[in-house]
Amino acid sequence: MSAAGVKNRAAALFAVLVLAVTAACTGGHGSSPSSTSPSPRTGGAADVLAVKIDNVAPARPHTGLEEADIVYVEQVEAGLSRILAVYSSDLPPVIGPVRSARETDLELLRQFDRPTLAFSGAQSRLLPVIDRAPLDAVPPSKAPGAYFRGPDRPAPHNLYLRPERIPFAASGVNAVDELGLRFGAPPPGGEPEDSRTVRYPSASVTFTWSGGDARWLVSLDGSPARTAEGGRLGAGTVVVQEVDVRQSDFSDRSGNNTPFTETVGSGDAVVLRDGRAYDVRWTRPSADADTVYTGPDGQRVELAEGPLWILYAQRG
Repeated sequence: MSAAGVKNRAAALFAVLVLAVTAACTGGHGSSPSSTSPSPRTGGAADVLAVKIDNVAPARPHTGLEEADIVYVEQVEAGLSRILAVYSSDLPPVIGPVRSARETDLELLRQFDRPTLAFSGAQSRLLPVIDRAPLDAVPPSKAPGAYFRGPDRPAPHNLYLRPERIPFAASGVNAVDELGLRFGAPPPGGEPEDSRTVRYPSASVTFTWSGGDARWLVSLDGSPARTAEGGRLGAGTVVVQEVDVRQSDFSDRSGNNTPFTETVGSGDAVVLRDGRAYDVRWTRPSADADTVYTGPDGQRVELAEGPLWILYAQRG
């Protein structure tokens, strides 16, 4: 059999496996029956599920990313980007590929009430920091039955999570509510915007407005981003948040320093919604505080319905 035939057969086998996992879940997108404490803010489940997802070309297309309420994009080693996908309103049967956590994730996730973090592992000196963080860490070592390797691509880009097998239950409440954000009418002003690209040293994310779809279509490194089923990934609202990105005390196996993205503070941001761009300010006075986005009139900016993508871009 040719190399292409082997690859196609492996992809077909993986598709069958995903369908089998889907059928095993209640209603196709079921979640674990375990209970969680009520959120003081929303009255729904206090937890969200955050999954660290690979974002290099061999890891695409992603599985289950289209079901995320919030998608964060941050810079990692060698100028690449990685995704932190947050789920609360619903859970897909399979999510991935799952990759390792970073120090940035711990500060970012302090905005949520006791989140669950699924990740493949972390740098050895970071693991004790994760253990002390106010979150529920669920790597494969703690939930081996929840993870599996797919046959359609090589390791490390083939680790997937079955979220119904971890102690987490979707609340039915959108994760944006946990941040104190709201869906609503657009703010006044703004400028027409057809496309916006966020560039990292070795990666890029482009959002192109589609009036017919009423959403921003996502491209990764210049190629259309697709779901595992072949559809286009899209966002209802995009926030490009200018932050300071500095070196951390951690490095990867090749000696590349891990950037730390400072999500506490304040600065400029751009909100993309409904085919327009709005200049706003972001503020987050402490790690325990939510990030607030306000327009020139000082009012909070509301979101368009649909997934929220937040991209951290180097200030200046």
